[in-house]
Amino acid sequence: MVTTAPTRRPARAAGALAASAALALSLGTALGTPAAQAAPPANNGKDVTATLFEWRFDSVAQACTSTLGPKGYGFVEVSPPQEHIQGPQWWTSYQPVSYQIAGRLGDRTAFRNMVNACHAAGVKVIADTVVNHMTAGSGTGTGGTAYTKYAYPGTYQNQDFHNCRQPISNYQDRGNVQNCELEGLADLDTGSAYVQTTIAHYLDDLASLGVDGYRIDAAKHIAATELAAIKAKTANPNAYWVQEVIYGAGEPIQPSEYTGNGDVDEFRVGTDLKRIFTSDKLASLSGWGASWGYLPSGQARSFVDNWDTERNGSTLNYTYGNTYTLANVFLLASTYGSPNVYSGYTFTNRDDGPPNGGTVNACYQDGWNCTHAWRQIANMVGFRNAVAGTGVTDWWSNGNNAIAFGRGNKGYVAINHESGALTGTFQTGLPAGTYCDVQHGDPQPGGGCTGPTYQVGANGQFTATVGAGDAVALYVQPGTNVSGASFNVNATTAYGQNLYVVGDVPALGGWDPAKALPLSSAGYPVWSLALSLPGGTAFQYKYLRKDASGAVTWESGANRTATAPASGSVTLNDTWRP
Repeated sequence: MVTTAPTRRPARAAGALAASAALALSLGTALGTPAAQAAPPANNGKDVTATLFEWRFDSVAQACTSTLGPKGYGFVEVSPPQEHIQGPQWWTSYQPVSYQIAGRLGDRTAFRNMVNACHAAGVKVIADTVVNHMTAGSGTGTGGTAYTKYAYPGTYQNQDFHNCRQPISNYQDRGNVQNCELEGLADLDTGSAYVQTTIAHYLDDLASLGVDGYRIDAAKHIAATELAAIKAKTANPNAYWVQEVIYGAGEPIQPSEYTGNGDVDEFRVGTDLKRIFTSDKLASLSGWGASWGYLPSGQARSFVDNWDTERNGSTLNYTYGNTYTLANVFLLASTYGSPNVYSGYTFTNRDDGPPNGGTVNACYQDGWNCTHAWRQIANMVGFRNAVAGTGVTDWWSNGNNAIAFGRGNKGYVAINHESGALTGTFQTGLPAGTYCDVQHGDPQPGGGCTGPTYQVGANGQFTATVGAGDAVALYVQPGTNVSGASFNVNATTAYGQNLYVVGDVPALGGWDPAKALPLSSAGYPVWSLALSLPGGTAFQYKYLRKDASGAVTWESGANRTATAPASGSVTLNDTWRP
């Protein structure tokens, strides 16, 4: 008979957390300064993690190949792989019976195959590791191991557990939190050399299967010095760690104690974003980041929600609709921390385990949310990768729940959490060109887009209508030469007439006069435009004139031709052909 706790997390979580006309959007207060490179050490410039909560390992492998790799995720976090107590609830994964890879999510071979598939897709693997405690009762584990609360054959015996064999009762007492039992779970004596070595060997075993890093579950309940000793006993003490240390105001144990061991999950990000997106104003996000009292950006993993917080109500979750989506968009567009996108499943009871035992036959079926694959979120991973190393620029807000900001000369995002649409002319630092709105379309090779595009003028401005509860996001596609062609045409015009250029590539409107790019008359009679084009792009183009009524007159003659160089810019000095 398996004995289980009724819930896995609430005590710890509770104890530790206790308009419409054109708008001239000008340079305002910056949201932050360029952040130090946030850990985990960027995987070829990619620092976003997707947590596929309670996904079987074969399903994780498929997600790495089909979505995570192509969308630019650097890391995937998988749920605990070790043998655990039996039962359908999600929290059974967090009551270890042994350190065999023998849980409901797959065996050792499936785990190894998953790691290999993710690596082949360019995604590194973080394993969630439960090393603070074992179980709350007795029975037979998912791998066939018989156990009692303080006896685990071949792993731990009675002497390997702390003497305080009572539930944690006082989060103001360091010893009570770190030596007593989290919700009645047998608390390992992590000060013991034997226990430290046994845990280190488990981490090394995961490393032998290709794991790149570890999430240390319930790290707050283990002294930071003891975790440091465990890390020192591993074969690779420099491996990436992220530790679960929930901030509690006035508590003696603080997240900052653990930064010497690695990164720390910054729970205050999730709680603050819920408050701001539900009861405060998005305008207050100006200056958001470490200055709010958070951990340093380079040592913090930021997130909107996780499996504990989505259940205890301390953060947003999938039931909040576009509010939840926009919070994730903001997180990925910002400079703070290393974002972690949580991807779980629908639940009606907080104990509900994964559908189909963790098998994901298809996204958006059987209750699987697949948040990591939502276009508005997934495409922001590419945005973040493209703008890495830039600070926040051109901050704007309407003083309420609409904000917009740039990331240097690489990207720009506008977020509208108002109840009505917002039309504005946005000032950006982007080079002139045609940009894919990655909130509503997928960028294509050569500058195409499966959705709407926006034209940024030579002055860095573009005009857009952002729907209620929606966003627009533009960025310079990787590998794009941001100064591919400089158009200059000498042409005299009458009052109300303007010059445009159009061509055969998407960035030049695909020969559609309605998508022709306006040239600046600042150097009249020479009209000019600097346009970003992928290096090496050969293109055809012509100039056209539009009068005040919108009537179009094409210049005469054959199509003009040019090629953008691999680097630098091609300067085109032309004369209008009547």
